[in-house]
Amino acid sequence: MTAPPMFPGFDGLLTLSRRDGVDIRPTLLRVLTDLYVQASTHSAEEEQHFVELTSRLIDQVDDATRAAVRARLSIYPRTPAAIMSKLRLHSLAPQPRAISTAPPSSPAPPAAETKPRTITTLSMESRDAAEISEMFFTANARDRALILHNLATAPLRPSPRIHPSRAARAIETLHMAAFAVDVDNFTAELSETLILPARIAERVVKDPGGEPLACAAKAVGMPSRIFQQVLLFLDPAIGTSVIAVYRLSRLYDLLDDRSARIMLAAWRGATMTEAQAKYRPTLYDDERHRARMAPTQGRSGVAQPGASFRRGTGRDGPGG
Repeated sequence: MTAPPMFPGFDGLLTLSRRDGVDIRPTLLRVLTDLYVQASTHSAEEEQHFVELTSRLIDQVDDATRAAVRARLSIYPRTPAAIMSKLRLHSLAPQPRAISTAPPSSPAPPAAETKPRTITTLSMESRDAAEISEMFFTANARDRALILHNLATAPLRPSPRIHPSRAARAIETLHMAAFAVDVDNFTAELSETLILPARIAERVVKDPGGEPLACAAKAVGMPSRIFQQVLLFLDPAIGTSVIAVYRLSRLYDLLDDRSARIMLAAWRGATMTEAQAKYRPTLYDDERHRARMAPTQGRSGVAQPGASFRRGTGRDGPGG
């Protein structure tokens, strides 16, 4: 007995999409991608089914849909090789070597040719930003390295660079705070410089892996030498581990500035999602419900005008 497919019913929807006047292919491709990236692992049958369905849709949708799907799959560590090739994304196979050693100079021209220059200004929706941020925070060290590597060519708009004078002041403050093991002051300065809520900045600084801190420092423009000193002094769990310091130092040296700023944009966008979820019911829907319910509740214990007069006098009723 065969297991049910991961995407039941989509073959029938593909048939429906070929009818005149109905074009649900962009929606199908987006839904397929969302379902696929929600799972951390996939069986061989699920991967094959995803490749078969997606391959038929990628060439049939508009550029905006293709760019959005490419952005989602470019930062997903388990994207099938066939889809990576079709979307002109870097293969995941050589990623660990790219993080641990300097990339060779010969493949540089092909890499530049595959960069999606025409779609590099695609803005992240708040929902996508929240998913990218959470995917990065919950990933292991290897998957985080893969995500950061793929973000360099992802068609997503990075956050603006910090002004050089502001960055210089922030680097000096962060350096002194790390040397004094002042985590609170370090977190506050990072939050103010990167325009991040204190909760997000604290999660970045106190992450046990250290990759979010590397992204934040790269977004500020911190030199590699100073970042190594920050690693040594700020967190004893990392600073006392030679392997951890070496791994994060190599990651920082090879980390693309654009990848760090895209991750910063995702952190900011995730904050907007939380704010919308917090305030929309209070400012909009909840107020409307209260406005509708208030008169009804006020009239429930009050008699109609005239009825009170009739009961009070007893002269206008049927027996009055």
